[in-house]
Amino acid sequence: MSDVSPSPPPGPLGLTVSGLDQHYGSAQVLRNVDFSIAPGACLAVLGRNGAGKTTLLRCLAGLIPTSSGRILLGDIDITDLSPDRRARAGLAIVPQGREIFADLTVAENLRVAARAHGLDRSDAVDEAVALFPALRGLWNRPGGNLSGGQQQQLAIARALSTRPRLILLDEPTEGIQPSIVSAIEAVIKGLRGRITVLLVEQYLEFAVRLADSFVVLSRGGVVERGTRESLDHAALARHIAV
Repeated sequence: MSDVSPSPPPGPLGLTVSGLDQHYGSAQVLRNVDFSIAPGACLAVLGRNGAGKTTLLRCLAGLIPTSSGRILLGDIDITDLSPDRRARAGLAIVPQGREIFADLTVAENLRVAARAHGLDRSDAVDEAVALFPALRGLWNRPGGNLSGGQQQQLAIARALSTRPRLILLDEPTEGIQPSIVSAIEAVIKGLRGRITVLLVEQYLEFAVRLADSFVVLSRGGVVERGTRESLDHAALARHIAV
């Protein structure tokens, strides 16, 4: 057995987004989006359906191209990097719909993600599962056989098994039962200061309990921003009401 211990996880990285535009053909989806997140903080992106929230996360992860603007992860300009290079720089995403590997077991889902980041011989998977202990009882079950809430826990644990420095969460409470929402909330709170979090969420109370600051999108542009203390709760609710 090797006596070489894995290196400790690196610290959180801040995120700076400036002048971000994105187009689908002739339609402009994001318009001059600007915001920043301090290392280890949580920022919530709010807005009605169709406001551009998921498009923003996909741009940040490199899954779709931006039309213009700049994205800095810490001091690294990731604007033109591929998704895998952004992941190597410390960015992880938990997409809406989870997108786990349905035919792989819980264990395989986690190990594949860790191995892709050179962490298959480290404690990264055990650290991630410790945050969602229910996954241990599902260890050999295919991901496609899990409930929606179990899949969401697996998706977040899979992202955390890569030891990210910034994690993007796209509506992690969508369609999830209250007990699992509480478990996810506890995990995100526990990450405070250790990992930077960008949270896209429709469940306002959940976002308010977790986020240090807020950005509100409407028609692809930022219409409100501020800290938890400075933003009016009623105004936030109006911006996300259907």
